[in-house]
Amino acid sequence: MNFIWLFLIIISIIFGAINGKLNDVVNSIMSGAELSINIAIGITGVMVFWLGIMKVAEKSGLVEKISDILKPAAKFLFPEAYKENKKAIGNIAMNFSANALGLSNAATPMGIEAMKELQKINKEKDSASDSMCMLLAMNTAGFQLIPATVIAVLAASGSKNPTEIIVPTLLVTSFAFLTAIFTAKIMQKFFPPQIESEVNTDGNN
Repeated sequence: MNFIWLFLIIISIIFGAINGKLNDVVNSIMSGAELSINIAIGITGVMVFWLGIMKVAEKSGLVEKISDILKPAAKFLFPEAYKENKKAIGNIAMNFSANALGLSNAATPMGIEAMKELQKINKEKDSASDSMCMLLAMNTAGFQLIPATVIAVLAASGSKNPTEIIVPTLLVTSFAFLTAIFTAKIMQKFFPPQIESEVNTDGNN
């Protein structure tokens, strides 16, 4: 990726010099750098706020309450974790909440922790379990109730109405989310977990 960006920069400078618009290229670089800083600051503010909210929810016990609310869905989507590892359900709830708020960067470490907990109860350590595949599918779909990061980028970019993205985002991500769950459940039927064959003392199956 670094080579691609370097190539684009060099080509821009060369064509700018050939066409006598090198000053425009330099001005674009400077204005782009300034805009990127403004966007980064805007995103940082939003991220800090919502990460603080998530931490308060974790310390106050709200996460456990959310886990209790999500029990019926968790029993259907993550049956192994529901039976054997309730901590995984709590991490999944946090991960889902962060994604729903559009905090993809905040959702990542929570998703990793959930995967670690799911791996603990995974009987086939070299293969992803059904619950792990379901979690990955849900994260890939990225359901967002409030796309906070996108709103922050639009606001920092000077959008007059950055919140108008909420309804379209909700519709698209809801459809993608439900499709991901449906597809994962269908694939579980076609590719059931393989039971590792026992190996005798002679090393033969």
